[in-house]
Amino acid sequence: MTSTVPAPVTRTAQGSALQAVLLDMDGTLVDTEGFWWDVEVEVFARLGHPLDDSWRHVVVGGPMSRSAGFLIDATGADVTLDELAVLLNEGFEDRITRALPLMPGATRLLAELAEHEVPTALVSASHRRIIDRVLTALGAENFRLTVAGDEVPRTKPHPDPYLFAAARLGVDPARCAVVEDTATGVASAEAAGCHVVAVPSVAPIAPAPRRTVVSSLEQVDLTFLRGLMLLR
Repeated sequence: MTSTVPAPVTRTAQGSALQAVLLDMDGTLVDTEGFWWDVEVEVFARLGHPLDDSWRHVVVGGPMSRSAGFLIDATGADVTLDELAVLLNEGFEDRITRALPLMPGATRLLAELAEHEVPTALVSASHRRIIDRVLTALGAENFRLTVAGDEVPRTKPHPDPYLFAAARLGVDPARCAVVEDTATGVASAEAAGCHVVAVPSVAPIAPAPRRTVVSSLEQVDLTFLRGLMLLR
């Protein structure tokens, strides 16, 4: 899919109403960050290479090209990036077929946004084939738009996915609230000029300007997200 990503929009004084909510998927709405690591461990074990648990924080939240590339370099495994991507996607799909737990508060938040007709997008670094499988549990009807990591020129931590989502929704990134669980996703959303709610899943994330850190999605509701627009 070819797309043109617009430049970030600078916030002006023209109001502060929330225009859209953009949500990450893995580790934010679905409890799957651990699935990815488990699959990586299993695949590399079959290739004859144990993974160091400290590498988990390096690969979490990133695009597959980055995380898989890092693991190939770190282990010296005799596998190409394309071959590894197939193995990881197949392993992950098998995992989510058996179980796909949602994060606490995810169902309630999506229902609230839908009830109030807030434009909502799913913005993930995962590939389209994975997103479409997960949507069966999340409910495709809850999202006006979904953006996959293989559908933008550059995925997270670059701003492209969030800029693309805002452009497709016809909203100002500076008046969007983004919910993310990793530093990679937070960097992407902040580079796009969005307000960010960080709900750390694996590694801690520090508070910062235009970034609010909470311990659970259960702390996030529409009133909370609207209040972010008043922060500078």
